Amino acid sequence: MGEFVNLEVSDGVGTIRLDRPKMNALNMQVQEELRAAAHEATARDDVKAVVIYGGERVFAAGADIKEMADMSYTDMVDRSAGLQSAFTAVADIPKPVVAAVTGYALGGGCELALCADIRIAADNATLGQPEILLGIIPGAGGTQRLTRLIGPSKAKDLVLTGRFVKADEALALGLVDRLVPAGEVYAAAVEWASQFVGAASYAVRAAKEAIDRGLEVDLRTGLEIERMQFAALFATEDRTIGMESFQANGPGKATFKGA
Repeated sequence: MGEFVNLEVSDGVGTIRLDRPKMNALNMQVQEELRAAAHEATARDDVKAVVIYGGERVFAAGADIKEMADMSYTDMVDRSAGLQSAFTAVADIPKPVVAAVTGYALGGGCELALCADIRIAADNATLGQPEILLGIIPGAGGTQRLTRLIGPSKAKDLVLTGRFVKADEALALGLVDRLVPAGEVYAAAVEWASQFVGAASYAVRAAKEAIDRGLEVDLRTGLEIERMQFAALFATEDRTIGMESFQANGPGKATFKGA
C-alpha cells in the first residue's frame, strides 16, 4: 500500500488510484508508487483489467514543479530513466488498461493517460503537454506516445505550443476515445474494464502485445510478431474451449478459464 497510489481490486477490475491532494502532482514518490501498483496489477491473477483514476476532481495536473525546480542537469540525468520506466511499467501491464480522466490531465498527467489502452474522459476535462512553457519538453513519453496516438503534426501542435485542449477537441484529435458526464467517468471506465472479466486472458494479452510491439517495428516484423502470438495460443486451454463452444453454440457463448 502506497501513501499516494494504491491498487484497489473489485470483481476482477483493479483500480490504480492516485490520491495526492490537491492536484495529484506526480513527484518521485508518486512515480515509484505508480510503478509498484503497475507491477502488482501485472502479477495478480484476480486482476483482469485496470482502471487508472485520480478521483472525481482531477486526474493528474502534472509533475511536481517545486521538486523539479531545484534539480540540476546531473540530478535529472540520474532521475529521468526512473521517471520514464515508472510510466512504462503502467504501459506494460499485460491486461487492458483504461484511463478515467476527470478535471485536468496535464504534462505528466497526460503522459500517464497515454500509457492506457483507451481514455474515457469527462466532458469538461482538460488535457495537454504544457512543458514547453516551462522551458523543457515532455520527459515521460509525451513526445513518443502522443505522436504514435494522434500523428506527428497534431502532436507537434500540442507539444510545441503547450496549449491546453478541451474535451471536445481531445476527442476530435483522438487523444481521448469517449466523453461522458463528469460524474459518470469512473463508472464508464469500470464498465469497459469489466468486459474482460471472464475473457480468454492469454488471448487478450497476446493481442495487446502484438499491437504494442508491432508499433515499434516495420510491417514484416510486426506480422511475424502476430504470427508467433497467434500460433502460441493454440497451446492454451481457452483456445480449445472457444473453438468447441463456437462449433456447438455459435460465437460469444464460451466460458473461458483464463488458461
